[in-house]
Amino acid sequence: MAKKTSFHNDEAILDIQDRPTLGHWFGLSIQHLFAMFGSTVLVPILVGLNPGIALFSSGVGTLLYILITNRKIPAYMGSSFSFIVPMLALMKTTGYPGIAQGTIGVGCVYLIVALIVSRIGFGWIDKALPPIVVGPIVMVIGLSLAGTAAKDATMNGTKYDLRYFVVALATVLIAIFLNMYLKGFLSQIAILLGIIAGYLIAVLVGIVNFSPVMQAPWFKLPSFEFPFISYHPKLYLGAILSMVPIAFVTMTEHMGHIMVLNGLTKRNFFKDPGLHRTLAGDGTASIIAGLVGGPPVTSYGENIGVLAITKVHSVYVLIGAGTFAIIFSFIGKLSALIQSIPAPVIGGISFLLFGVIASSGLRVLIDNHVDFNLKRNLMIGSAVLVIGIGNAYLQIGEFQFSGLAIATVLGIILNLILPQKAASEREVH
Repeated sequence: MAKKTSFHNDEAILDIQDRPTLGHWFGLSIQHLFAMFGSTVLVPILVGLNPGIALFSSGVGTLLYILITNRKIPAYMGSSFSFIVPMLALMKTTGYPGIAQGTIGVGCVYLIVALIVSRIGFGWIDKALPPIVVGPIVMVIGLSLAGTAAKDATMNGTKYDLRYFVVALATVLIAIFLNMYLKGFLSQIAILLGIIAGYLIAVLVGIVNFSPVMQAPWFKLPSFEFPFISYHPKLYLGAILSMVPIAFVTMTEHMGHIMVLNGLTKRNFFKDPGLHRTLAGDGTASIIAGLVGGPPVTSYGENIGVLAITKVHSVYVLIGAGTFAIIFSFIGKLSALIQSIPAPVIGGISFLLFGVIASSGLRVLIDNHVDFNLKRNLMIGSAVLVIGIGNAYLQIGEFQFSGLAIATVLGIILNLILPQKAASEREVH
């Protein structure tokens, strides 16, 4: 027998380079596809993009990420929730061309940071984005979308509809109970099961239109949006600048996911294949998404949860999941069925998802023991929260910068220029 030349985690059922049998391969990959499916298609539905394209770009992005990281990191790339706020605003102004340029801009920022990290390391990122900045920004991402969720859950056009609220409330309650009481793999798809349950309730109360599903063909090419081919070429600088700052927030989420994977797989991916490669993989995936009509993508915590529960860390299982995502995106009836999900079902599940995002920001503050008795922390957190949640956007001519973008930049600047203690606090001590 040949001598092992690399580390093998014997605690895993399948380690990173282990290949499953063909029969198991199918089931394990579909499991990962289901784990990310609900969230990945929810983002484009909320924004108004084509969920089939988002599914396609998530699959392609995953395969590219695994290729760029030398098949060493088992991660799935799905639609990012962090960019929903500026994308919603851009859909009302520039349409997809602006979102596309912003998405490509986000990917380019990742590549630039990857290049910098490859030269000087990554310690400076921690200085620019400590927990007191990241926590409130993540909270803003969730809380600023609360109004959108409430509108979807209650408003039928311009009128309040009690049926909508009943469906929304039933959807969120079912999702909560499934999350609490299901075990194993089913607990990983509780959000998807909640959406299915809400959809069935919506059918019962008569607010689902099946006509588009019946008319859709079984096989259909996704309606790709090629921003530099389908539209008259035009630079949307405001769109780019409204989305690019958020890339620095998602980078921290990205690094957090890498740290979790380090613990699960008993490796240090910051060193091998290197943080620069993981950032480059993430950025390239977003650039491809922007070029075909999808939203920015990022690594998914849902799939990391699957890895943790199953102890199946094989990168080949993730390759299978990405491949299935691409195949599913060409099934026309599936895309039509997803798009037939009524607004109250989305609103109900959004109560939970957006709340979880906001709670994740709160957890960042708690886990890092951020002291709000210090005026510095209080000032930074307060400014970021109110500007971001209130969407105090900056309008300069045709350029509009979302409140989230302004809050992100302001939080970074305040963190860099404010002293550790206020003058009055230094006097006391």
